[in-house]
Amino acid sequence: MRDILITHSYFLHFDPKEYRAMMPYPPLGTLYAASMLRKGGFDVAFHDTMLAHDEEEIRNSLQTHQPKIIVVYDDQFNYLTKMCLSRMRQAAFKIADIAKEYGCVVIVFSSDATDHLQDYFRHNIDFIICGEAEVTLCELADSLLHNPERTISSIHGIAYKEDGTIRQTSRRELMTKLDEIPFPSWDLVDIESYHSAWERCHGYYSVNVVTTRGCPFHCNWCAKPIYGQVYHSRSPENVVEELIYLKKTINPDHIWFVDDIFGLRPGWLAGFDEVINEHNVRIPFKCLSRADLLLKEDNIRHLKNSGCQTVWIGAESGSQKVLDAMEKGTTIEQIHHSTELLRKSKIRV
Repeated sequence: MRDILITHSYFLHFDPKEYRAMMPYPPLGTLYAASMLRKGGFDVAFHDTMLAHDEEEIRNSLQTHQPKIIVVYDDQFNYLTKMCLSRMRQAAFKIADIAKEYGCVVIVFSSDATDHLQDYFRHNIDFIICGEAEVTLCELADSLLHNPERTISSIHGIAYKEDGTIRQTSRRELMTKLDEIPFPSWDLVDIESYHSAWERCHGYYSVNVVTTRGCPFHCNWCAKPIYGQVYHSRSPENVVEELIYLKKTINPDHIWFVDDIFGLRPGWLAGFDEVINEHNVRIPFKCLSRADLLLKEDNIRHLKNSGCQTVWIGAESGSQKVLDAMEKGTTIEQIHHSTELLRKSKIRV
């Protein structure tokens, strides 16, 4: 019997466009949460829905592990789950309903749940975590499993129902020292299933890594229910330490840095360039950036030296009027110039 079964609600099978592309990445945020729970002394099992066929498959994990708590913890480092597809919302509801058949306490964390508390509480969900979730999840699990005398309302960052009314506690402060967070629990992942899917469809294997949390910019279409408009970063040394670990254990051919903006902090890319080459752990990678950032501090050269193959630029529009209305903070000239320089450096745009 396990303390906690952690899962998520993104099924590649339910996303036809992404299923055809077949570029599956494990749910990084979910794996971080698993690591924090393990660090807190909890016995954790993982059910991965990414390559599953439907929600009913979770019954096998529930029967095998007999958890006291199930956590549907969506990956906030994947833009697909941050946006939330309505089919995945239905999947979260179905997983919660099935878990209740097995007597589990059901906890949910996602941007969508944070924005739609009432909808989620209609579906057998006991607690919703709002805001950055790892510390909150550990405190809530500790209260439910080990310290029932603790008042639930004293835990920051949760919503729950009491006497038919939704209660929401005060927001938890964000973690600022990201180097202190343990690496994701890669050992819980069926790596071979991901590896074979990538090799079969693309001839190489890519894994995902995140170096930051949040974004300080003002783009007015962007939903920010988890981190708000705050930005924190891991050190280049800590990121390279994880790359060394991945190279020894998984040995990927390629990395996707899933940050909203890679290397935003002044001097970060220069430091990353230095440390990654010092340890001889260059792995080809793709990342996301901004046109204006790429034109600063010789950043394109540092990207190239670090192993960058592809940069996704959030250009968004070819109209300055539209960019200004979006509060994007970039110019058409910056988009053209950064694209030109990236191509000269043989980096795909």
